[in-house]
Amino acid sequence: MNNIDFSKIDNAVIENLKKYLNSLSCGEEKGVWEQKIVNTKRPCIMVKSKDIASICKEILKGDIIAFINSYPIETHTDTIIISSLIPKIKDFDTQKKYLLEHSLLADNWSTIDSIKIHPTHSNKSKYFNFAKTLTTHVHPFTRRLGVVIMLKLLNFNDLHKEIANEIKLLYNEKEYYVNMAVAWLVSELFVKGREVCLTLYENGSLNTFVNNKSIQKCRDSYRVSAKDKEYLLKFKI
Repeated sequence: MNNIDFSKIDNAVIENLKKYLNSLSCGEEKGVWEQKIVNTKRPCIMVKSKDIASICKEILKGDIIAFINSYPIETHTDTIIISSLIPKIKDFDTQKKYLLEHSLLADNWSTIDSIKIHPTHSNKSKYFNFAKTLTTHVHPFTRRLGVVIMLKLLNFNDLHKEIANEIKLLYNEKEYYVNMAVAWLVSELFVKGREVCLTLYENGSLNTFVNNKSIQKCRDSYRVSAKDKEYLLKFKI
């Protein structure tokens, strides 16, 4: 990729990467489209996901921390690169530090949703406790990150009830992009932990937006039976 050597991060490497990213841009018109879809105030140059993945693969051959610390975030694509790299940090406490810092810079859903963590049985509790702190943060996209992390934690059945309890605490959430993520979380919980999820509907534990949007998502899902799609309508507000 343009012969950039990431083994040592300096100004020349950063400058070459920025030029390379601009050469991969899909054009100004696509950039305007991306900015509108993502709803970010940052400039958008619209670089394809496969190209970003290839770049990150090369960066990972070097010092990730040095790169993250040195790389100036100017465009939306820059945020996606950092979002892709942080989950590759192996030390949990270090990764947690950078996840929080990066979420505070986010002004859109895409930057947050590009963070793909991979919790395991050995660290699921650490991620869950971290997610709980994020969902109470003043910054809405930091709260969204907490919800997105919980989405990954739904793969662990023993956390379903605890996640449901955290969902209840978000009843008074007002931010659209946080509520959308919570609705997504609830619909996924219905698929992976149906009985636990039903208690949220039955007890009126969801605000009106999350309640109705999550039902809509369930009804749009091929993973929910026709019978359940019909049954969920009784809970619509």
